[in-house]
Amino acid sequence: METLDDEAAWDRQAAEARAAVQAWRRSHPDATLRQIEAEVDRQLAAARARLVAATALAGPEAAAPPACPECSGAMAWDGERTRHLTTTHDEAIALTRRYARCPQCGTGLSPPG
Repeated sequence: METLDDEAAWDRQAAEARAAVQAWRRSHPDATLRQIEAEVDRQLAAARARLVAATALAGPEAAAPPACPECSGAMAWDGERTRHLTTTHDEAIALTRRYARCPQCGTGLSPPG
């Protein structure tokens, strides 16, 4: 997955979306404005999802796990977990983050970072 700083990857993504819209337009010469807008949105939704995922994963990782939201005990890192989510525009994204588990009550969570 791209990082927020990977400008070349973002430029490629934008170029791919633009090329896909241009190709679609050539094959749909009588498209209405509404159809054009829907295709642009469809093509940009993938780029948007990648930007959302990269932004969610950006930033410093917490050195220590957070306190347990259930019992306030000290949580411990317990590997990584991947969450599969769907964006507003129905694009699938996967976020892999460190996972914390409370040894006292068993609560687990994927904190930001």
